[in-house]
Amino acid sequence: MKSRRLTEMESYILSHGSATMEELRDTFGISMNTVRRDLAELIQSGRMQKVYGGVKAVDQVPDLVPYSVRSSRPSSAKRAICLAAGRMVHDGDIIFIDSGTTTAHIVEAIQDKHITVITNNIEVMVQALEHENIRLIVVPGEIHRKTYSITGEDSAAFLNHMNTNIAFMAATGASMTGVTNSSPLEYSIKKSAVTHSEKAVLLITGSKFGVTSLLTYATLNQFQAVITDESIPQEYRDKIEDMHINLQIVKAE
Repeated sequence: MKSRRLTEMESYILSHGSATMEELRDTFGISMNTVRRDLAELIQSGRMQKVYGGVKAVDQVPDLVPYSVRSSRPSSAKRAICLAAGRMVHDGDIIFIDSGTTTAHIVEAIQDKHITVITNNIEVMVQALEHENIRLIVVPGEIHRKTYSITGEDSAAFLNHMNTNIAFMAATGASMTGVTNSSPLEYSIKKSAVTHSEKAVLLITGSKFGVTSLLTYATLNQFQAVITDESIPQEYRDKIEDMHINLQIVKAE
């Protein structure tokens, strides 16, 4: 109960940027003493700091590059990764597609399949609209222009009630300590998607291994499969295989 409350409180603070102690007390229905104890634990993570009357998220997301810049980068490896991901999808599946420039290519690989797609990725929404065989469910929330996605606590809460066969996830980086993301606004959505899916699949270019970003939204062992390209460092190939995770290494077109 406590661990779940701490996770939800952390997500709330990170997505809102800040919160007063009274706000946290009323939102989570706990006493002020409990709020103080919970915040003392959360502050130790380094993701937030104490301010007068409450707490605020630490603003350290300089590596959150705008979507327009990221999407203009060479994408042959990303397309190859998504083609491999598409082969995991079968008619009748319910899948979640995460925000990001890598996952945006998945629609090309699944456009002929009769499936349900749940997403917060605006590019995926636009592409999927052209295919009547794809049932499209869009999470509620607020549009975040920098990530070209829909974000917010409403999005995460919505996903908590959805059951998916596969969640195709993106990341800013992956290291031995976990899979990370730059945007606090997307943090709770990613955690919910991984938690409430039968299978979580990480789609990530090899250059992102060994990179640590602001927020850890999952550990590597929460993924049943990892699809990447040939630039993945050998130490991570060995680590993933030792964890008995299905590792697929694709060759860029």
